Amino acid sequence: MPLSDLESIIAGFRSMQAAWSERTTPEAMRADFVAWCERFPDDREASATRISAGGVPADQIELPGVATARVVLFFHGGGYSLGSARSHRGLGKRIAFDARARVVLPDYRLAPEHVFPAAVEDAVASYRGLLALGVEPERMAVGGDSAGAGLALALLVSLRDAGAPLPACGVLLSPFADLECQGESYATLADVDPIVSREMGLAMGRAYIGGREASDPLASPVHAALDGLPPLLVQVGSREVVLEDARTIERHAREAGVLVKLDVWPGMVHVWHLFASALEEGRRAIEDVGWFIRQWAKD
Repeated sequence: MPLSDLESIIAGFRSMQAAWSERTTPEAMRADFVAWCERFPDDREASATRISAGGVPADQIELPGVATARVVLFFHGGGYSLGSARSHRGLGKRIAFDARARVVLPDYRLAPEHVFPAAVEDAVASYRGLLALGVEPERMAVGGDSAGAGLALALLVSLRDAGAPLPACGVLLSPFADLECQGESYATLADVDPIVSREMGLAMGRAYIGGREASDPLASPVHAALDGLPPLLVQVGSREVVLEDARTIERHAREAGVLVKLDVWPGMVHVWHLFASALEEGRRAIEDVGWFIRQWAKD
């Protein structure tokens, strides 16, 4: 895809953001975000069924004629205040095709109506709910994008600390994992990231954390001990202010003896995967995600 086309996509996203003000309600922003994401659909045939995963409403995406025991539990991004199973249905469908798996997209509770640790509680409940439905941990991958990637990592840490069976692997796309936005990339890449800023990250973090400490490892898993976690794939764009979040996760994972693969995609922006229907790099990144999941999660 020509760079000019990517910049056109970015311009449209920024136009949506520019229309928001202090008077724009969370409901209106969520509706705008869904409409934006639906501009980049995957038109291949697949079914989306509404299910309950441990009491958490979710979409389950299944491929026609494909019988598979492999499941991907994927948490949408949106700064803990935007996003939904509906907004990420296109991305979830692409992961389903490339991972040859069922994909479950939970609608975890959002801020500011529901503050930390509500999202983590819902993540744990949805994972345990899938186990109760008969999904085997060794056939499951856990993943997410942006705040959803931070939530996926917090889930893995929570499960490990509870002595629960862990999934086969984890996938973190453009992880927003530091609510204090302390990484140097928040400053050094501020002028080249067209989608996320330190100010935006801090504002969403404040809305999510409520009165708790933003440094809590389950809120900002850049501070979490990562020993004992399953293999991790981390993808991030070179233009993202969250680049240091991704690098910190990779460094801490290696230091803890966790198998981790960090891929920094040149020229890519925050969760470029969402634009895969119009962006070759998005499609290739998701293909890599699918390959990684297939290597670790049994079919």
